[in-house]
Amino acid sequence: MQFIKPDINIDFLSKKVIAFGLSGAMILISIASLVFHGGPKYGIDFAGGTIIQVKFAGPASISGVKEGMRTLSIEGTTVQSFGEKADYEYLIRIDKAVTASEGFSEDIKKALTTSTGSQAEIRRVEMVGPQVGKDLREKALFAIFFSLLFIAIYISGRFEFKWILSGVMAGVLIGAVYLLTLFTVSIPILIVFAMAVTLALFWVLNLKYALGAIVALIHDVTITVGVFSLFDKEFSLPIIAAILTIIGYSLNDTIIVFDRIRENLKKHHKKPLELVINRSANETLSRTILTSLTTLIAVLALLLFGGGIIHDFAFAMIVGIIVGTYSSVYVASPFLLTFQARPKKR
Repeated sequence: MQFIKPDINIDFLSKKVIAFGLSGAMILISIASLVFHGGPKYGIDFAGGTIIQVKFAGPASISGVKEGMRTLSIEGTTVQSFGEKADYEYLIRIDKAVTASEGFSEDIKKALTTSTGSQAEIRRVEMVGPQVGKDLREKALFAIFFSLLFIAIYISGRFEFKWILSGVMAGVLIGAVYLLTLFTVSIPILIVFAMAVTLALFWVLNLKYALGAIVALIHDVTITVGVFSLFDKEFSLPIIAAILTIIGYSLNDTIIVFDRIRENLKKHHKKPLELVINRSANETLSRTILTSLTTLIAVLALLLFGGGIIHDFAFAMIVGIIVGTYSSVYVASPFLLTFQARPKKR
């Protein structure tokens, strides 16, 4: 299918400074939002507590739901509408794990029916202890970090044939991270520090393809997390799954462009690198846009018709697809040119 003319010649790299400025602004806004909100807004999976999903047969107010919970001597609750307004469905969040007896759901059902005057139906009750939430948070951070690290090994081996060098570097980093976890080191600070060291090593060891890919992936993840923070959305296990999916999707796009750059460098080795990168981005543009559009349509259907449970996952995927497509053309590829232009050691 020919979506874009094969002889198209868009000068992507002439907009490199504008693209880097836009990316920098989005990253700064994301970080500022996270700082303003005191970090990500964790869901029950990571913060611990209790969540109750309840559906009413008729109209029910939030104040009535809260009053019903107070009659059960349960404090610290927040109530929000869930799904369509006409569904009369609510999520009740309690900031601590409630010890549920055998008739806990039935007690809540009776209390809410009495306080709202509408028949209540308990859809689900989930409880996560604070220690379990903390462990899940740490494991989620490690999952993202190690996925980026192993991706870097793959890129270094595939494009620069430095399997051993990148493998040894990754082994040292993994060992260092493991040793530091034995001490009382904050896991988020540790991961940020390890990521900074990883980027510095790529720069020193001249692993330009791996560095470009990882910078683009960090760019995508940071902006996706920032958008969630700006919209005050919660981070839960499905969102971590979405972020890992975004990493894989964006990497696939980047590898397609990098593959074409490598092929064209062999064919046109006498031409300037800037022309080769531009040519490669144009040659893969049709495939990039078609893949992104078809994926976006599928995820948009999930967002509109998938229901409240999968809504945030679909929203994260939409943001990630848009940002990932942009970064493959305007971040990862131009970064190769920036890397090539750095001062050479004598």
